[in-house]
Amino acid sequence: MNNDVLAETLAVIEADPHSAAALILYALINTFDYEKAGCLFKLNKLRDLGPEHRRLAYDLMELMVAGGNQGEAWDKAKTRMDERVRAG
Repeated sequence: MNNDVLAETLAVIEADPHSAAALILYALINTFDYEKAGCLFKLNKLRDLGPEHRRLAYDLMELMVAGGNQGEAWDKAKTRMDERVRAG
């Protein structure tokens, strides 16, 4: 699941890094860096996602719960997402 959900999320972000779906998923991913603060994310933003992207958001949350928001695969995917979103 780890690589699948990361690959799917990365594909969404790379396809259109400034779309609503990409930015919401990216924001969710970034909250995972702040576990001590509770990974705060405005859940009402999930309303702005279609069913396919909401499924990705739920899968990303499951990935975080399982500790998949760390390690080489996570770091590589996160770095690529950072690059794409910040490329302007």
